[in-house]
Amino acid sequence: MIPGRTVDLRSGASSVRVRAPGKINVALRVGPLREDGYHGLASVFLAVSLFEEVTATATPGEAISVSVNGQGMLNLPAESIPLDSTNLAVRAAGLLADLSPGRSGVHLDITKRVPIAGGMGGGSADAAAALLACDALWGSGFSRDELARIAVDLGADVPFALLGGTAVGLGVGDRLTSAISKTPLHFVLVISEYGLSTPEVYRTLDEIRLRNGTEVDPQPAIDPAVLGHMRAGDAAALAPLLHNDLQEAALELAPGLRDILGTGSDAGALAGIVSGSGPTIAFLTRSSGHAAQLQSLLEAEGLHARSVHGPAHGARLAPESAG
Repeated sequence: MIPGRTVDLRSGASSVRVRAPGKINVALRVGPLREDGYHGLASVFLAVSLFEEVTATATPGEAISVSVNGQGMLNLPAESIPLDSTNLAVRAAGLLADLSPGRSGVHLDITKRVPIAGGMGGGSADAAAALLACDALWGSGFSRDELARIAVDLGADVPFALLGGTAVGLGVGDRLTSAISKTPLHFVLVISEYGLSTPEVYRTLDEIRLRNGTEVDPQPAIDPAVLGHMRAGDAAALAPLLHNDLQEAALELAPGLRDILGTGSDAGALAGIVSGSGPTIAFLTRSSGHAAQLQSLLEAEGLHARSVHGPAHGARLAPESAG
């Protein structure tokens, strides 16, 4: 348990704005269903240049409230996100509030850019941004590592959204180790007009494995060549190593994704992969110019496409919030 801190509001800040990135799972291996209801994971996370934004504003009393608005490339209306205690950003603020005696109330205004229920960790980015914003607003004084320890209770993707960059996740994805990867990799995202439930995708994966009699390594691992090619920025060598154990389940739940993967391949993508639990698809490209070209070709096919690059930084205070 992380001890609480004495809140120091001497800075006089009444509002703090934080940006946090969405992610792509460049490689994702999923172990069998465990007795505790979780799956062991081995994942290579890549933070990409598509950012959620959370503005935390001090309010009287101790209540935590939230509002959501959409901007840019949203697949679903922002109104589809819960505005109660089940909202992940609200839960994050609540956890920090319990450790911050004397804190104020807070209103969280979330600007969505990462696809909703799209397999890119948008809700987790909101939670990471809320943690950092509330820590700054209340002067709680937690280090980023301490915030990441708090974030573990919110799911595996939240600590990574705080960290950003490139990382290997083990356990249930929560044991993170940063990896050196400075040369940008360029992707084109294709965003679907619907979301997929992460628990449903995992359940479908378990059903497929049971149906096929598939034996799964209880301790999944990542091919070290993945990190080597990412470190070198060698997209062509990395392309055949993109892998997602959840992809088969996502394709069974949303068969139209298979056609999109084919369209991207025909348009010249080095490789395509369902991101996380989907349905967002990430196409790897050779360069920023190749990404722009591929985006245009996919848009000409009527698809909702967006060029991004990574690694991107983790949750970060906006300049006017940094004091």
